[in-house]
Amino acid sequence: MRVGPRTRLGALWRALLALVIVVVCAAAATATAGLLAINDAVRIINVQKPVRVRHLVLPAPGAPQTLLLIGVDHRYGQGQSPGNTDTMMLVRVDDRSTTINALSIPRDLAVQVPGYGVEKINAAYSEGGPSLLLATLRADVIPNLQVNHLLLVDFASFANLINAIGCVYAQVDQRYYNHSIGPADPTTNYSSINIQPGYQRMCGGSGADLGGANTALAFVRFRHNDTDFVRQARQQDFLRWAKQGFDSSRLLTDRTQLLTDFAKDVQSDSLLHSTDGLIELFDLAINADGSRLKSIPFPYTGYATINGEDDVIFSQAAAQQAYREFMTPTRPPKASSRAASQPGRAGGRRHGTGPAPGPYRAPSGMVADVAGGRQQAAALGAVGLPVYYPKDMPADFTYCLAASGNCDIGYEPASAYAHSYPRGYEIVSPGGVRYRSYVMTLVLTSGGATDLGTGEYANVQGTTWPGGGHAAGPPILRQPTAERTVNGRLLYEYSQGGSLAVVAWKTAHAVYWIANTLQNNIPNNQMIAMAASFTRAP
Repeated sequence: MRVGPRTRLGALWRALLALVIVVVCAAAATATAGLLAINDAVRIINVQKPVRVRHLVLPAPGAPQTLLLIGVDHRYGQGQSPGNTDTMMLVRVDDRSTTINALSIPRDLAVQVPGYGVEKINAAYSEGGPSLLLATLRADVIPNLQVNHLLLVDFASFANLINAIGCVYAQVDQRYYNHSIGPADPTTNYSSINIQPGYQRMCGGSGADLGGANTALAFVRFRHNDTDFVRQARQQDFLRWAKQGFDSSRLLTDRTQLLTDFAKDVQSDSLLHSTDGLIELFDLAINADGSRLKSIPFPYTGYATINGEDDVIFSQAAAQQAYREFMTPTRPPKASSRAASQPGRAGGRRHGTGPAPGPYRAPSGMVADVAGGRQQAAALGAVGLPVYYPKDMPADFTYCLAASGNCDIGYEPASAYAHSYPRGYEIVSPGGVRYRSYVMTLVLTSGGATDLGTGEYANVQGTTWPGGGHAAGPPILRQPTAERTVNGRLLYEYSQGGSLAVVAWKTAHAVYWIANTLQNNIPNNQMIAMAASFTRAP
């Protein structure tokens, strides 16, 4: 896949690099402990030459490890330079931690590059490869940084890795559509995309459609009509969804193919081309496989014009504090995690925090919108399952409705959104079974008008795919973090960094949930209130 020189790939690399470590952990978790299997993995990984890099620290046996993941626009070693890097990410794997920690380094960070002066940090890689980049990080950003391994990824890897892990079930928050006809129309002169809203299986494509308009690659690359913060949240959520959907039994069967695909698209340091190096990392990753992913933002203070370009400026003290957080294992909460693993009982037992069972009252900031919910149900028509909508809604959100066109971008045809807001469709399970489903989309409003520029969309989702809570089913509903009974209804909560990303409820024949915005902008009490107010449409 060729990328034009003006295309910005930062958001793509953030998703791709984070996905690499998930694949490593999945592959490790399915590897046997036998030396023969490890030797086979070394043979497969040796399909590419190891990356030459100084300043790596050999990890002690059993100790946590820090990996530096770098994304480049071609394979290392091609041409006269190492290539250009768009994203750098530190990843901490620690079997004592309940999270795998990630700390991204902005590519435009202004640093003192040894021997070159003040430049963007990605220039350090272009001028001296990974050794100079690592030396710059240690000299001017995080003085006590110790990196154990390096992984190098090229652009086409994302689609291939998505296919290798069996695709990803993603909660697509809105309608993504653009039909690019090139420079003749500047308003559409960016990558084409054609993805409908709702929970769905996303793959990398194949052949001429590898990374095409309706693939996961198009989804994570999207960078228009929203903010940098929304784009970053999309990548982090996609990574979380990828990890939710791993099927260990399939990965065990396909381990050799997974490692082959990984080796084809990812280069590593010489330590990972050895039996001892792989055993250490795989043993660590096996124990960390059940961990959640924790993204730690880099603490930049703003922008400054340096050498005629806008560079990111930062405080080394703040960067050091972020690194300390990155290195600190996340401990399980003091309260026993058994509360989240035992089914609650409607009408009394409650797990987690929040309002106790009793007379239900919607919190402040909510409004009743029965008319809007019924309008959505009428627009859906017969979808093959009972339609529920939240009676209570956040006051600053409204429904997207194709008939009113309130969520159309504006320069695309209205027909592109005709069956999107709301949308009745089918979700296809990994086994190929099709389940009747629907999605309603909520959008943030500002002063009574739809605010499309914020990219803040939430979803009301329903499906006949059985599961939810502690039963098998949609990957997004596996392993709830807490349960509670509100308004006589048992709710399953799925927390991400303290914010509720999803709140679900199920009946005998279907499961329903509220999916927060990509940035989890809807407060926890309002998420609970929406799910508690699910009302069946007439």
